[in-house]
Amino acid sequence: MDRNSIVGIVLIGVILIGYSLITKPAREAQMEAIRRSDSLARIEQVRRQEQQQVQDYGAEVMDTPDNASRDSVMMSQKQRNYGVFVGALEGEEDFFTLENDLITVEFSTLGGRPYSALLKDYVTHDSLPVVLFDGDSSKFDLQFFADNRRINTGELYFVPGTTKKNQVVTGGSKSLTMRLDIVDDAYIEYIYTLHPGKYMMDFDIRLVGMEQFRTDNMTYLYEIYFPSTEKGFQNENNYTTLYYRYKDGDIEKFNMRSKKTIQEETATTQLEWIAYKHQFFSTVFIAKDNFESAYLMNERFDEPGKYVRHFSSEIDMPYARSHDQTMSMAFYFGPNHHTTLKKYEDWKLENLVTVGGSVIRWLNEFVIIPIFNWLNRYMTNYGIIILLLTLILKTALFPLTYKSYKSQAVMRVLKPQVDEIGEKFPKKEDAMKKQQATMDLYKKAGANPLGGCLPMLLQMPILYAMFRFFPASIELRGESFLWAKDLSTYDSILDLPFEIPMYGDHVSLFTLLMTVTTMLSMRINNQTQSTSAMPGMKTMMYIMPVMFMVILNNFSAALTYYYFLANVITLGQNFLFKQFTDEEKILKKINAKKAKPKKKSKWQARLEEMTKQQQQMQKGKKR
Repeated sequence: MDRNSIVGIVLIGVILIGYSLITKPAREAQMEAIRRSDSLARIEQVRRQEQQQVQDYGAEVMDTPDNASRDSVMMSQKQRNYGVFVGALEGEEDFFTLENDLITVEFSTLGGRPYSALLKDYVTHDSLPVVLFDGDSSKFDLQFFADNRRINTGELYFVPGTTKKNQVVTGGSKSLTMRLDIVDDAYIEYIYTLHPGKYMMDFDIRLVGMEQFRTDNMTYLYEIYFPSTEKGFQNENNYTTLYYRYKDGDIEKFNMRSKKTIQEETATTQLEWIAYKHQFFSTVFIAKDNFESAYLMNERFDEPGKYVRHFSSEIDMPYARSHDQTMSMAFYFGPNHHTTLKKYEDWKLENLVTVGGSVIRWLNEFVIIPIFNWLNRYMTNYGIIILLLTLILKTALFPLTYKSYKSQAVMRVLKPQVDEIGEKFPKKEDAMKKQQATMDLYKKAGANPLGGCLPMLLQMPILYAMFRFFPASIELRGESFLWAKDLSTYDSILDLPFEIPMYGDHVSLFTLLMTVTTMLSMRINNQTQSTSAMPGMKTMMYIMPVMFMVILNNFSAALTYYYFLANVITLGQNFLFKQFTDEEKILKKINAKKAKPKKKSKWQARLEEMTKQQQQMQKGKKR
């Protein structure tokens, strides 16, 4: 492959990418709109029913001549719509709070629901409090049918069990009861219990006397518009999604990087929990006795704005239709901190921290995270922690790095002889002869052309583990180092007045440094390559670092900082190896090996015989 072919391939790729960015098939847009409409129809149906009820009794009221009659008509309409629940339609919204040293949860008497959840130890990128949800962007409603009427507790007023507006949890747990009185022997109670030093809040729903209303189909509507809290919206968007766990322990999630506007799933079997996961924070709804089933919806917003995701769930509750039943659940309002979530081992909430799958997750959980946490016990500067973490890992990989350098040194010594073989067989039709002669040289010298690559391939899992670890590490959030104001998002030394597709609207210095040191390292390694063998490959090898520069420009500064450090340390190690490596001595050993007669193995003899047969066949075709 010559240089012109490579340039042609790159240009074609650029044209295709550009075309895909500026044009979208009309059919695809139409189908996406249909999917969006269908998925939202289920939620909007309830709202349409509410509006229709208002219109029905509103028209009847307007046809009534005097005020007294109108009041009577309105009351009659409410009675028909709400039956024995009509008394709870009238009230005044009031607010009560439970707080400990970590969170403040506010509750509203309208619906008796959590109205907002604030995390005390965290702020947004623009220094505002982190509020996971508020009353204007969420719904926590219990819906059911009673006497063939659809009842939604979000429309009804609950009575608090205390007059104390704010309860601070210190020495022991504290509870807040919200009660919906129906008749003398029937009521619904929401009991919220907050514990000191925990992000977990218990939530019990007590149903008393509901069976007399032929109550059926208890469904909890849980809807949240998750606010955007980070500077890097693209990275934040790519790490925000909906997780859920089945009763048998399998954990599923919606594809975080899917470009679909709407993703939806109907889980027909029992669930243990549903998590509305942000890049760094989560709201998790947990059933201690399992949810029966659930409809789940995840709506993606691709443009930066107030919200990063819209989550909606319709959850079927385990209602037994008994006289007095308590459904025990819990909420987790807190950070995606691996050590914190690990405390809830029964529910496996630590899986919300995106640290990779299979081997990569094992490497992060049992190697990277323990070392990171151990260093964090003794220092608070995360730039220094990442530097020490890199040194520890590079020291552990030192034997592999040294073996790779030794193999490269052997190949570097043999390079003049490989170039001579290339000059001896310059024609394309002699490629087989050139390859055979080169392999004979390596065999006689005892050199392995892959010896320098295999040790590097064994280090790839660590590089990929870091790729998953740093963007998901809440410890780095808001931590500055050198020019990077926040290691959890990109560092910028120059804000561009325009946006480059895929690259972004800024220039990340750590990404540039990573790219330069990668190219320098590749240039040094390429000294072992023959100048006559596939000259176009050298150009191709420099394209890869540029592609990574484009991709990683919007990623965590901690990630590109680590890659930069790893490159610098590798360059330093190679410099030291070179000072203590005598290439002339290596050449003498190689020549000594070549001088010794070497017995051919059966495999080698077969390979040479096959090569000869191929050459004879090629000669026969030419004749």
